[in-house]
Amino acid sequence: MERVLDIVALRSLAAVADYGGFHRAAATLRVSQSAVSQHIRRLERVLGRAIVERHGRTSVFTPDGQALLAEARRVLAAHDQAVRRMVGPEWPTITVGATEHAADLILPAVTAALPRHEVRFRIDRTRRLDAAIDQGAIDLAVYLAEASSADGILIGSLPLSWYSAETWRPPTDRGWPVVAIEEPCVLRRRALSALSAHGLDPYVVCDSGYVAGVFEAVRSGLGVALMATAATPPQGLAERTDLPPAPPAPLSLRTRAGADPTLAAAVTDGLRRAFEGSL
Repeated sequence: MERVLDIVALRSLAAVADYGGFHRAAATLRVSQSAVSQHIRRLERVLGRAIVERHGRTSVFTPDGQALLAEARRVLAAHDQAVRRMVGPEWPTITVGATEHAADLILPAVTAALPRHEVRFRIDRTRRLDAAIDQGAIDLAVYLAEASSADGILIGSLPLSWYSAETWRPPTDRGWPVVAIEEPCVLRRRALSALSAHGLDPYVVCDSGYVAGVFEAVRSGLGVALMATAATPPQGLAERTDLPPAPPAPLSLRTRAGADPTLAAAVTDGLRRAFEGSL
């Protein structure tokens, strides 16, 4: 049987490497995490060897995976150059930074707002997005307003909900264990304040640098987490309505010096409509 390396699967492979995991690759490609996993398995079937292995909560490329990644980059570069030659002039590229919180809502809204641009994304913490804007490394950034001292354009508020593992029950002999993003984090402070105000004695049982790590820890039953409200709870998690609500977190947008103001206006309008529609 002829063996074919699917271009879509190769793009997923490169995204896993570039964005640090399956969850963030899926958000960037605007597909489900299971779709990215299927693409990797498809490549493994073609090669007959493993290319990505799980080490605890992280994914690591095998030597064969590293070799395939190098080949994938060459194939993708040749493919994209061919498309540009055949279709016409390359569209202008714009780089947008986004907070991980609600990335599944932010990324497609930004892409739809800039139909004649090649949009690239950087998903990161607010303080690093601020620095990237100041340095001119990215063109726009959507971030949690309270985590930045810079002035931005308010584009909406991020509703927050509590999540736990589906079968998790709180301990009866001590306070509430909380899983949170490492400091500094707006949602972490909101979670601890909301529980403390109701005498529930919260303590941080686990912190993570990224949203995916928080969900993995909550899914394993370590505790509860206050996160962006999802249309449907993430796989393996349940929304909890027995905990005190926390106020929404405002989101702002910043542009680098010299950026085209019409782009910022288009993204602002698109994001405001997206967040209004999600509430």
